[in-house]
Amino acid sequence: MNTLSSKAIIIEKNPSQNKLDELGVARWPIWEKEPSSFDWSYDQKECCYILEGEALIQVGEEKPLRISQGELVIFPAGLSCHWVITKKIRKHYQLG
Repeated sequence: MNTLSSKAIIIEKNPSQNKLDELGVARWPIWEKEPSSFDWSYDQKECCYILEGEALIQVGEEKPLRISQGELVIFPAGLSCHWVITKKIRKHYQLG
């Protein structure tokens, strides 16, 4: 398993199809957003699977994390961050 992490965000690169099936990712809703920049706070945990696109996620003074196609990303409840979407994002997501 190839996993990156900041203090708060966990990124798993290229999770297995078995793992995606076990999580039920294909049944999760889809969210899409054009290139843009915005602040975001998570009031509950979010797990998402990036179908296409790319974004930089800035948490405080940490080095920005890049998320992109084929990555499973977990944002913990209580996280505040800044998103910079550099290529249109399309992702499956699950809250809670």
